[in-house]
Amino acid sequence: MQFEMINILTAGFQHETNVFASSRATLSDFEMADSWPGLLIGENVRLGLKGTTIPLAGFIAAVDDHNRNHPNSQINLIPTCWASAEPSSFVADEAYETITEIILSGIHDHPNIDGIYLDLHGAMVTDSHPDGEGELLTRIRKKVGDRLPVVISLDLHANLTETMVKNASAITIFRTYPHLDMAQTGARALPILLQLMDGVDYYAEWRQLPYLIPLQAQYTGGKPIKTLYDTVVKMDQSPHQWAEFAAGFPASDIADAGPSFLTYSTHKHNAETMLQTLYQQGIAEEQNFDVSLLDADQAVAHALHAHQQTGKPSIIADVQDNPGAGGSSDTTGLIAALIKAKADQSIVGMINDPEIARKAHIAGEGAMIAGELGGKSDGVSIPGPFLVEKITNGIFPFGGEMYKGCIADAGPCALLSIPHSDADIKLVVSSKRCQNLDQSIFKHIGVEPADAAVIVVKSTVHFRADYEPLGGVIINAFSPGAHPCNLDDVTFSHLRKEVRVIPKTKRSS
Repeated sequence: MQFEMINILTAGFQHETNVFASSRATLSDFEMADSWPGLLIGENVRLGLKGTTIPLAGFIAAVDDHNRNHPNSQINLIPTCWASAEPSSFVADEAYETITEIILSGIHDHPNIDGIYLDLHGAMVTDSHPDGEGELLTRIRKKVGDRLPVVISLDLHANLTETMVKNASAITIFRTYPHLDMAQTGARALPILLQLMDGVDYYAEWRQLPYLIPLQAQYTGGKPIKTLYDTVVKMDQSPHQWAEFAAGFPASDIADAGPSFLTYSTHKHNAETMLQTLYQQGIAEEQNFDVSLLDADQAVAHALHAHQQTGKPSIIADVQDNPGAGGSSDTTGLIAALIKAKADQSIVGMINDPEIARKAHIAGEGAMIAGELGGKSDGVSIPGPFLVEKITNGIFPFGGEMYKGCIADAGPCALLSIPHSDADIKLVVSSKRCQNLDQSIFKHIGVEPADAAVIVVKSTVHFRADYEPLGGVIINAFSPGAHPCNLDDVTFSHLRKEVRVIPKTKRSS
């Protein structure tokens, strides 16, 4: 049997852009390690992603499996870079052009590649390009031509565009939120890419739904979105034919923001039939979405009552101040509601306030510090003094399923309490934005979430993977923040006119 060497170039470039946020993503944001590694170049990509659940790590693992099982067909991976920045407003042109050039230079330096795999997000908006991924793919196509297979994986919150669908030979998309299938989505791309290299042609069909879905309603453990993804999974006969559903990221505010279906098949009729089935189901399920939110006072009252009834921690999601969706992670509406309700045994995390964290580290454990906590983004803070109960360097391993293998770097952190609040309320303060999607946010600083009456997390849905096993009620709260979830209160500037900004539910019709 003849030996075959297959050369696949890889790259990762991730950013979820919330144009309503205040801070842009600069090159230093991509270079900085946070919940995920900082900018990785060349062979450091494999080393830096090893053991993580990141899509490119899943693709690499699938390549390793292939090479073990096919001694006469070996894949040579050519990693160029992997880069990610915490969600924010627009990606600065300098950052976009620098990272894009690393990828394009890698392609130029390796003219004999047989295919390309890209680990992208699908909701990147730059200073100059509303469709960051589409622009990247367009530039790649200018270098490699139309025939070279280019397969990409995308986040569930991708805003699919015609440019992406046209320039990618095939696309795989996460099917869970919380994103527990990131590595699997990267791995799914490999057999598809190999099929394309063998000369297989796919027919792609794509169609957008005429409504937006706010992120809190995109939780794939609940209906109706679970119903849609169940249908997508049942259609999967990859690498021959399969379907994808991108639920969209409304806060990107581009013309193509919102949910869409994408189908692939080696037979055009099959791709069209799958798409028609999914689209009709998407229209039928629109009325079943629940986009309701409780205000801060209502959320706290409900949480306290539920804890009294069950004895289990009640979890309040501060959905609009989620740093994982571009929030500043420093608004204080729910903290104020906890103080007002004298909510004993309450914990909140993480509040991003480098100034207060620095003061706590200077003063040390057991000290009282003055200052205003949070509110740097909107001017509404919590006045001190605060008791410094514990300090850490903010570097710790994630323990939950979603980010296992990743090391958090939240910068210097502090655990504070509020002596003047007449209640036992503990606050975890960080120096870098870090979404509370893992109980390690609390545990690393000596707080056991299972012992709390009320847990407030700066997250929208990702927290569910690690917090739902605690068994308490989960409440979505409406409080100030830069990640809009009450979409009918948002002024969109670029969204196509026919799109309903919230699903036309039974409650809103």
